Amino acid sequence: MMLGYLLGRAGVGTVVLEKHADFLRDFRGDTVHPSTLQIMQELGLSEAFLKLPHSKIRAFAAEINNRQVKIADFEHVPTPFKFIALMPQWDFLNFLASQGRRFPCLKVMMSAQVVGLTETAGKIDGVTARTLDGPLEVRADLVVGCDGRTSTVRSASGLVVQDLGSPIDVLWFRLSKKANDPGQVIGRLGRDKMIVTIDRTDYWQCAYVIAKGGIGRIHAAGLGAFRAAVADGAHFLADRVDELRSFDDIKLLSVSVDRLSTWSKPGLLCIGDAAHAMSPVGGVGINLAIQDAVATANLLAGKLKAGTVRDADLDGVRRRRLFPVKVLQAMQVAVHNRVLQPTVSGGERPLAVPWPLKVLNGNAWLRRWPAQFLGLGVRPEHVRSPSAS
Repeated sequence: MMLGYLLGRAGVGTVVLEKHADFLRDFRGDTVHPSTLQIMQELGLSEAFLKLPHSKIRAFAAEINNRQVKIADFEHVPTPFKFIALMPQWDFLNFLASQGRRFPCLKVMMSAQVVGLTETAGKIDGVTARTLDGPLEVRADLVVGCDGRTSTVRSASGLVVQDLGSPIDVLWFRLSKKANDPGQVIGRLGRDKMIVTIDRTDYWQCAYVIAKGGIGRIHAAGLGAFRAAVADGAHFLADRVDELRSFDDIKLLSVSVDRLSTWSKPGLLCIGDAAHAMSPVGGVGINLAIQDAVATANLLAGKLKAGTVRDADLDGVRRRRLFPVKVLQAMQVAVHNRVLQPTVSGGERPLAVPWPLKVLNGNAWLRRWPAQFLGLGVRPEHVRSPSAS
């Protein structure tokens, strides 16, 4: 939607295909980082955007073996937006779609599921899709796969995926919030479990980290055992774990970290999770995808409008975005292997507070740096694509 908005704004004829009838999905990426808020400001949209219901994270803390450790503080991050906004992704998508209606070059088609690619003389030149009205074929000078970690476009393209591995999966669920609940502590780590609790104003969005492929063991142990584990990991939730009525209330996210060796071929480009699947660690996925969209528009909008895009121009997106992707994926893999994997493997030794976190906890000034890394990312993009209006 962001790339569609930017290309429509630049006067490039663009069709966005969405397979569902609406954007209403639960537990999609809901963290809108300062880097994304800056982009919205550059587009003149931030004021209206922040009128949508949202909550704010101004600092990160973790609880390790019942000891609270302060990790990141956004107060001194060099941006007007010194917080992470928590907003349901469907609200963000609906906002972009509604704002994009002013651009006659942009068409958003709902209930249009891409099922394959079309190719002529070795160049991708369109997609085939299923719609409520029957089969559809859309021809295009450029097809952009923005369809996530299970990308149909990526699979159909034959582009090669490098799997960086992940030792964890995540179970998402929500529990009610009470007035006397503790303040914002993002992660709670013990010897054999980790629970993430995200304050969504009127409820807690929770993530329970398990070993990769461990969902069968969770089901075999039963819902009662899972409730007890949640209560043990986050004591303040013990009086409401019965709100989990069945495993239908608990959604599995199979975590993967991977990236394409090349992101493009003639007539085709992949960006976002279709090009580089991210772990939920740090909540950077949606924001990295938006950065990809901005870079793509910056590099290609003018050439698409002029009809002069070359294969090397498509690869320029990968060259521009590969460094921040590699840095963030390396961070995520390190957290997986050094923190989360030992936790979910059920080691016998008590989990110790790593020394870097001890340093951050004891030095408020230093906590701006992890906040800046998470909030602004590596090589943040700024809107430079033209506006046709």
